[in-house]
Parts: sequence; structure tokens; C-alpha cells
Amino acid sequence: MTKVFIDGREGTTGLRIYERLLGREGTEVIILPEEKRKDPAARREAIFASDVTFLCLPDAAAKESVALAEGSDAVIIDASTAHRTAPGWEYGFPELGGGRAERIARSRRIAVPGCHASGFVALVSPLVKAGIVPREAELVCMSLTGYSGGGKKMIAQYEASERAMRAPRQYGIAQTHKHLPEMTAVTGLFSPPVFCPVVADFYSGMEVTVPLFAKDIAASVADIAKIYGELYDGEIVFFRENCDEDGFLSAAAYSGTDCMEISVHGSDDRILLVARYDNLGKGASGAAVECMNIALGLPPATGLELTKR
Repeated sequence: MTKVFIDGREGTTGLRIYERLLGREGTEVIILPEEKRKDPAARREAIFASDVTFLCLPDAAAKESVALAEGSDAVIIDASTAHRTAPGWEYGFPELGGGRAERIARSRRIAVPGCHASGFVALVSPLVKAGIVPREAELVCMSLTGYSGGGKKMIAQYEASERAMRAPRQYGIAQTHKHLPEMTAVTGLFSPPVFCPVVADFYSGMEVTVPLFAKDIAASVADIAKIYGELYDGEIVFFRENCDEDGFLSAAAYSGTDCMEISVHGSDDRILLVARYDNLGKGASGAAVECMNIALGLPPATGLELTKR
């Protein structure tokens, strides 16, 4: 029996992980009484009793939980921003290749990628590795997300009877978004992209787009499609051609799932790299459960919701 503790089960990511594990054969979820869920001693006891602990907490609280876990044999899977570029932590995106899945399997400390960063890293990393996108490239990244990524407060604002935010809203305009460090470090770029995230009035789903000029990378749509097709051929992350909907791409196409679609579009001159997935799925809880599966030696897709459109 695998014992799992979700520190922060009440948040959007924690709840989705709990839903994925609920009723899962061979898995027991450790649940603290309401009055004990923020008690350090109770949390430490739960971590030590677990085989796997998920941290679904703000950064400061996640660091506190890691300190509480000192001496424990539990695999710690952190969904916060706190450890994504920290030494001793493995970045939890196994589909990038290069032995990353094997390192996740051996690691006791795994950092779940950020929701926006997941798409950017998936799109850009293989092109940097192939030498198509130079490490000194100065890129732009657009990301359209559902409002669930903003947590309980934002969800309540959007779902209020009198909505004041029907139009999409751009944020992160000071270019200090917390995902930028991992977007730079994991891809191998020398500088972060100009990042333009937009939240809109739909619950979940995400579409990350990276535009490129063909002249700057000396590669074509077909060249990039070949790289993506060879790398992303699994059931969780997969490359698709001709995936538009009559010239449109919906950011909610994979809402409710834990998979990611990779595609490339454009002309001989201008290219668009696109990743579509659920910000709460492959962008958060689905990725966390996938990492747990790998750490436990199980098939990565165990218990995940995977649907190819």
C-alpha cells in the first residue's frame, strides 16, 4: 500500500491530485483533521508516515515543509515555484528526454513545472538542444489561460454573479513573472523571453505560443515538425499535425485532461510553436501524479485522464 500525503489538499492543485488518487487501488491518502492541517508537528508526522508527499502550497510554506521532511524517506513532489531551479531537485518534465525520466525515477526531490513554463519548455527545449534556436535567442512567449490558475480568490471573482472581468486580461506586465527563471534555466537560453500571459473567462485550459522568424533560426515548419514528432510520440505529450479547428485553436481544447498537444504552424517566413493542455492537468496536478508514478516505478499515465482530440 502506497501512502500519500497532500500538504495543501484544499487548494485547486491539491484537490485535483486528490481526485486523481481517490479510489486508486493500492493507494492510501493521509488526511489531517481540519484543526491540524497547518500544525507543523502534525504535518511532519504525516510526511514521515508517507511514501510520497505532494506540496501544494505557497513558496514559503513549501520550503517549511521541506525542512519538516528532513530525515524522511518520502519522495517530495513540490508543485510550488520554490524548488524548480534549486540544486538537488529534479525538474518534473520527463518527456524532454536526455535521461530526465530516469533521473525523476531515482530522485527523492521532484519539482513540478509551472503551468505556463510547461508549454514554453516543451516547445523551446528540443529546438535549443537541436541547435535550431540559439541559446542567445531573445524570444517572445504568449500564454492564454483559464482563470482556475489564479486560485480560489480568482475563481470566486470570475464565478461571482456580477462579473466584471468578461474580457481577457493581460498580466505579468512588469516582466517579473515567477515562471521566468525556470523558462530560462531548463531550456538553456541565456535570457528569459518577453512573456505575455493572459487570463480569460473560462475555467481551465492553456495555450502557449512562441513565434519565430524562419530567417532567425534557419529551419522550416517541416524541420521543427520532424523534431517534435520524433520526441513527442507518447500518450501524455504528443505532436499533432493539422490540429486547428477551421483556422482556430481553442485554449480549452484539453480542459479536464492531463495530456499536452504540441504543434507547429506558419509559413516559409513566420512560424508559430503551440502547446495546448489544461493548466490544472499537465500544467499542475496531472504532471505531479505523473512524476509520482515514475518515482514508484509505475507506468507514467497511471490514473491520468488522457484524451486525444
